[in-house]
Amino acid sequence: MPFAVVLILLVVGSLVFHVFSPWTFTPLASNWGMIDFTIDITFWVTGAVFVAVNLFMAYCVIKFRYKKGARATYEPENKKLETWLTWLTAVGVAAMLTPGLFVWAQFVDVPEDAHEVEAVGQQWHWSYRYPGDDGKFGEVDAERISADNPFGMDPDDPNGQDDVLVMHPEARVPVNQPVKFLLRSKDVLHDFAIAQFRVKMDLVPGMQTYLWLTPTETGRFEVLCEELCGIAHHTMRGAVVVEEPEDFNAWLAQQPTYSEINARVAGNAAMGAAQYAVCAACHGPQGEGLQALNAPKIAGQSAWYLKRQLQNYKSGARGAHPDDTFGKQMAPMAAMLVDDAAIDNVVAYIQTLPDNPPQVTVDGNVANGEKLYRVCSYCHGAEGQGIQAMNAPRAAGMTDWYVARQLQNFKDGIRGAHPTDFYGFQMMFMANVLHDQQAIDDLVAYINTL
Repeated sequence: MPFAVVLILLVVGSLVFHVFSPWTFTPLASNWGMIDFTIDITFWVTGAVFVAVNLFMAYCVIKFRYKKGARATYEPENKKLETWLTWLTAVGVAAMLTPGLFVWAQFVDVPEDAHEVEAVGQQWHWSYRYPGDDGKFGEVDAERISADNPFGMDPDDPNGQDDVLVMHPEARVPVNQPVKFLLRSKDVLHDFAIAQFRVKMDLVPGMQTYLWLTPTETGRFEVLCEELCGIAHHTMRGAVVVEEPEDFNAWLAQQPTYSEINARVAGNAAMGAAQYAVCAACHGPQGEGLQALNAPKIAGQSAWYLKRQLQNYKSGARGAHPDDTFGKQMAPMAAMLVDDAAIDNVVAYIQTLPDNPPQVTVDGNVANGEKLYRVCSYCHGAEGQGIQAMNAPRAAGMTDWYVARQLQNFKDGIRGAHPTDFYGFQMMFMANVLHDQQAIDDLVAYINTL
């Protein structure tokens, strides 16, 4: 009897929880209401089976419970019962599968006028490619992928010269117009999923998959990777911004094409020397950093990372948090670099500065720090050298007190909270493995040995 009561309470509790649960689907923001309908049918069929099976078990436990002197009846076959179970099971399975066939028929039938966007996944980053005015994508090849050619573009393919390359996890699409996402992976299995759009699809290395949808609501929607792709899988976030067609077209026209990227002139270190004079007041004439002015060492840091941080300060992705006192100081200084050419010049000059080791100021348990660093090494490298493909800067040989402060800022949400600072957002997740200041000190102490 107690077991029967538990089964009945389980059914009643599940039904009550369903009726009053605050958790439900995110609001639908695409044309794929059919998928919601299919999920609802599956839910009701499986829910009805769940209730029926458990109540039947409770009924059997009560009706056929032990009674002194009672004898069980052995009945190896019951054709009537088997017939009913077979037909009910067939109807239930058909009810769940049939709507899915209609959905799949529409899923693979992409409208001819659909916009095309290529979404490229890698550990742990999204990037996007749009066809140019010719409406054709250029050829790509995984063997050509490098730091200078992250998409693996064929430089000799004329169709790719006007392709728009977005090396950022945020894409944009027009509202109320069908969009076909072409999906490609650089390394392992990923999955492109946006809850509000209801559609998702795996990215398989060596092949191209796709999905399509018509976004029906403007807004900013988070992209998730829903395939376990490595240690930082949970941090692989991106966004798709749905906006009015005129706003989308204006944004697209501002993005650089492949040919424009190739035509960019490298930074001029001589010109950057003059522009660096302002930076030297805090970071030192040799980029060695000055702790008294809360300015870290920048000499020896990766050029791509320096450029990204200066751009983040200019755009407000960094230095906008009210508690980021020193970041707010940097924002107006970065604004003095009027364009990307000026940033390139300053960064080129910084690359000429001597990479002298900074003074060690952080003490900690190196042995414990080595254990903690195992997680960090997946992105920042075994020697803390930084890995551009992982969007992870150099950590070894940099200012230790600054590294410790930034780790604490990530933990406190002072850095990485801006919606467009995707890589800072990743670090917010990862920094949470450091439970206290002692753990931070231990980790930084170990980095000082690299």
